[in-house]
Amino acid sequence: MTETDPEAPLQPLAGYTVAVTAARRKEELGALLDRRGARVVYAPAIRIVPLSDDAELVAATHEVMARPVDLVIATTGVGFRGWLEAADAWDLPLVEHLRPARVMARGPKARGAIRGGGLVDAWSPESESSAEVLAHLLSGAEGPLEGRRIAVQLHGDPLPDLVAALRQAGAEVVTVPVYRWVLPEDVVPVRRLVASIVAGTVDAVTFTSAPAAASLLTVADELGQREALVAAMKDRVLAIAVGNVTAGPLEAAGIPTHQPERARLGALAREVVARLPERDPVLQVGAHSLQVRGHAVLLDGQVIELAPGPMAVLRTLACRPGTVVSRPELIGSLPGGGDGHAVEMAVTRLRSALGAPVVETVVKRGYRLKI
Repeated sequence: MTETDPEAPLQPLAGYTVAVTAARRKEELGALLDRRGARVVYAPAIRIVPLSDDAELVAATHEVMARPVDLVIATTGVGFRGWLEAADAWDLPLVEHLRPARVMARGPKARGAIRGGGLVDAWSPESESSAEVLAHLLSGAEGPLEGRRIAVQLHGDPLPDLVAALRQAGAEVVTVPVYRWVLPEDVVPVRRLVASIVAGTVDAVTFTSAPAAASLLTVADELGQREALVAAMKDRVLAIAVGNVTAGPLEAAGIPTHQPERARLGALAREVVARLPERDPVLQVGAHSLQVRGHAVLLDGQVIELAPGPMAVLRTLACRPGTVVSRPELIGSLPGGGDGHAVEMAVTRLRSALGAPVVETVVKRGYRLKI
């Protein structure tokens, strides 16, 4: 059990454990969370397989270049840039072929890749979502879609809703799979994350892509833990996605999500800061303020880390402050179970760590938080 320096400023995520499922830029997101006091767990749920030497990408590029293209949709910066670079390596004049087309960017990174490749971006949505791109096209803002040829650069997700809607509107759509996302070579961290979510030893899981969310669910399913994982993420473990597309697989599985207003890593980290502390109420326990966080307690503004046993007891007592909780119920809350003696030891260690009279013994009945 450890205490923070009472003179140090309180970090907003102190006492919480946050998982990062991202494959790219995981260190950047982890650093943002770490600087805010979180204990960060890395469990990349996917890996990116570039298709620069893949026959599928070669075939798609030749199909795009077979006839003039009216519209181009760039969905990611790294993907669009990779496509142009691959075509250049194959001595294919892709940029010249696309120059007469109206090129649309899903977001600022895609817009930067368009400009960096020597093309002109015609339009991009405020929300940085494929759904807004589709709405823009279906609105007629770019003219009728009937009979027009549209190239869509994919980003690991086949974007079935976007592609189907464009085809239904009469457009000819050529999809360009620049890279695909698959399970990581080492799935042990993801399996460990599934176990941690089910056990409730992580407080929030961050997602920066829909394939990562889908991959986590797939691994849980393979382990026979999908229902338990969904239940845990409905109950206590927060799912925080960078945007609504990323949240799609989670929402479809019945898992509620939180999302920042802008799809940025910094905004995602701030969303974690906003959501986790508000989840746990600040209790007035006698003369003291008490907030039970993930692996620590905030007592009068000071963060005190607790061992699993004392934390389990305190969490159970905090669910019903002032109400007596029996020893058998507290035994059930202990990690791995135990007996009455284990409860007494956990309470003793809890009192010693807190150093304040917030846990009362009610003779022959159990324990309660003093209010």
